[in-house]
Amino acid sequence: MPSAEIVAVDFSEEMLAIARRKGVKETMVADISALPFADHAFDCATIAFGLRNLHDWGAGLREMDRVLNDRGHLLILEFSLPRLSILRAVYRFYLHRLMPLVASLITRRRDAYKYLGASIENFPDGSDMANLIEASGFSSVAVQPLTGGIVTIYTAKKLG
Repeated sequence: MPSAEIVAVDFSEEMLAIARRKGVKETMVADISALPFADHAFDCATIAFGLRNLHDWGAGLREMDRVLNDRGHLLILEFSLPRLSILRAVYRFYLHRLMPLVASLITRRRDAYKYLGASIENFPDGSDMANLIEASGFSSVAVQPLTGGIVTIYTAKKLG
């Protein structure tokens, strides 16, 4: 979509620098719970691997709802836990034991990877996340687990 206007928003200037290197022309440092845009300003709002890091997930969703026009679409990509018990057990071992150990040897930042596992465990997924999205002003919520359920795509439409 060459005519699409894309605005990347993040509270981290480092993440926005990566977006600019990838070709995003307009970037802005801002907090998702207080976006500096007018009501109904966008056709689509997306967030990838960031919603679970918010203090108040519903507040972030309601703010995305506010800036979407009446035909607006929401797209979320987020980590989740696999539903299949054997895969879930293997993934939890990886998430809480193996990844923090290997990452700490490489980055010397074990706590960051402990946080990652905890944030994934504490984040609602599947129907719980769909219910939160609906309660935040959206309809037609679809849930699509990928990679055995390790990540999930959520799509929805603004209630209008």
